[in-house]
Amino acid sequence: MSKINVIGGGLAGSEAAYYLSKRGHQVTLYDIKPNAFTPAHQNANFGELVCSNSLKSNDVYGNACGLLKEELRLLGSMVIDCADKTKVPAGNALAVDREKFASLITQNLKSQKNITICSKEVTSIDFDTPTIIATGPLTTDALSNFIKENIAGGLYFYDAAAPIVSADSIDMENAFISDRYGEEGVGDYINCPIDKEDYDKFYDELITAKTAEKHGFEKTQVFEGCMPVEIMAMRGRDTLRFGPLKPVGLTDPKTGRWPYACMQLRKENEQGTMYNIVGFQTNLLWGEQKRVFSIFPALKNAEFLRYGVMHRNTYLSSPGILDNCFSVIGKPYTYFAGQITGVEGYVESIASGLLSAISLDRRLNGKPDIDFTDQTIMGALAKHCSTKTEDFQPMNANYGILSPIGRMRDKKEKKRFLSQRALDKIKSITELINE
Repeated sequence: MSKINVIGGGLAGSEAAYYLSKRGHQVTLYDIKPNAFTPAHQNANFGELVCSNSLKSNDVYGNACGLLKEELRLLGSMVIDCADKTKVPAGNALAVDREKFASLITQNLKSQKNITICSKEVTSIDFDTPTIIATGPLTTDALSNFIKENIAGGLYFYDAAAPIVSADSIDMENAFISDRYGEEGVGDYINCPIDKEDYDKFYDELITAKTAEKHGFEKTQVFEGCMPVEIMAMRGRDTLRFGPLKPVGLTDPKTGRWPYACMQLRKENEQGTMYNIVGFQTNLLWGEQKRVFSIFPALKNAEFLRYGVMHRNTYLSSPGILDNCFSVIGKPYTYFAGQITGVEGYVESIASGLLSAISLDRRLNGKPDIDFTDQTIMGALAKHCSTKTEDFQPMNANYGILSPIGRMRDKKEKKRFLSQRALDKIKSITELINE
């Protein structure tokens, strides 16, 4: 079997290293801990959770992150197994005792005779040696520079993404399709008008809404180039009406006039199942985003597939750099995994680590890659990270990234159908892997 380097002992790297060792490969797992720590880390164990201790919902048939965890369980994920074994009461969510969780992951890795743990900073990559780079959003400067110069041509250093809503949850009775100064019913934007009374209510709620707490390593200047909508609003009541809510050139067919203010939604994917709120980068708490943005009549019943985020996050502009197995195009034995690929979230990082490890193992054994397809959350995330788009942004698990089906009125039944389809696909992939 082959010698493989895995760089980074976070969730993705731990998952990848463990899987490859169980397949008989000799794995060297590199991490700067415990000799050194990033500004966000303080636990010497692997798989340390930096922010929340929650891995989100466990609802397999009604929540995309719950579905993703079940996909991982079917594939034998070590990290999800550790989460299940160290869970703490959290309703329908999978929350863990973070100390026990990281300790169990570390014990599992150290128990594998095929894994050698090396505490040192990696500053360059040998492309002739099979490697998975899973260094996360706080990749060290030296390795970041190597990646920029030899692989990516550039890295993003913060994540400033607007919320995304499900297309079929937009109230089109209170919205219209048109580009600015364009013909009604023709264009790339869904326009969500708002009158003065509702705008004033929206404004007052926006500037008093609760914001997410920044961590010590997330300095304010990281976000200077992309102002949060709530900060922009504080410059004056009409500031947004001359910015992202500018109504000029958007004629509301109901009134025949430009609205008092108008939110624009733009397609997030080719299928048109997801729309992002244009210019609404925000640091509001997720619950506050839903509450405040739903004041717009068109979004009164909106399903938020991804909330806006603004935080420190080093990641590749992956499309054109990575294929749908997370390997570097033109360097078939060099892989990336975790948040550096452009997946967002704990469970999503675990999934990318497992998918990259499965692919690398198969390539080293002369077997064809497995297409997880966008019928599974794992495959849809990989497709997102490998499909060229005008403005690539990190993505978390949500039903909107899955291959669409015909229109179903009952949203609960639709999610159940999509979930079962994904699980059936994963079961067939598991059988293929174990042949």
